[in-house]
Amino acid sequence: MDKTATWLKESLDYEFQNIQLLEQALTHRSAHGINNERLEYLGDAVLDFVISETVYRQRPDASEGVLSRLRSSLVKDATLADLATDLGIGDHLILGSGEKKSGGHRRSSILADALEAIFGAVYLDSGFTEAKRIIHNAFASKLVEIPDSAEQRDPKTRLQELVQARKIALPEYRVEKVDGKAHKQTFRVRCTIEELDATTTGQGTTRRDAEQESAEQMLSIIDGAG
Repeated sequence: MDKTATWLKESLDYEFQNIQLLEQALTHRSAHGINNERLEYLGDAVLDFVISETVYRQRPDASEGVLSRLRSSLVKDATLADLATDLGIGDHLILGSGEKKSGGHRRSSILADALEAIFGAVYLDSGFTEAKRIIHNAFASKLVEIPDSAEQRDPKTRLQELVQARKIALPEYRVEKVDGKAHKQTFRVRCTIEELDATTTGQGTTRRDAEQESAEQMLSIIDGAG
């Protein structure tokens, strides 16, 4: 784990006192040994609080609804996966052979979970203050300029407003696949706009998250088409 510990020091400016916590945080359930699901659960809670506090302080005049949307945009799976990719977490994941062969080190849900697990591991290793510092380090690029509340309407809402303005039928969302156990599921949802002959697929730990991701991808297609 020496190489991994060095990477974490360079990427997030943190050194574990208990290196086994880092190893656990990077171990997917497909691998042998103690996996990162419990740490991911803890890290999710710590992250939620830190980001809630951050947007609360940065946007003193924002309503509860706006604050909730701001927080959701920052802690959603797609954002976490992007940050994890930028940090290079995929290169240090411990995966089972099946996940290795299928490209698990690039899978958004695995990357997002591993990042949250690292936050949980730091919390156990050094306490809340250090966990908060590491989260701020990881989210630095996202927190520099939090978007205006007008931009924080969720993707499904924005997509609906867009197609209504163009006087075409509303998007259709359909669950294509559900993986995992009841307490830890991954949903894959297809979004279709027949009149545009366009289809996208989103993935998330809830049906809503998967729908939002598919809607966001559809917005990108429409924007790209002019």
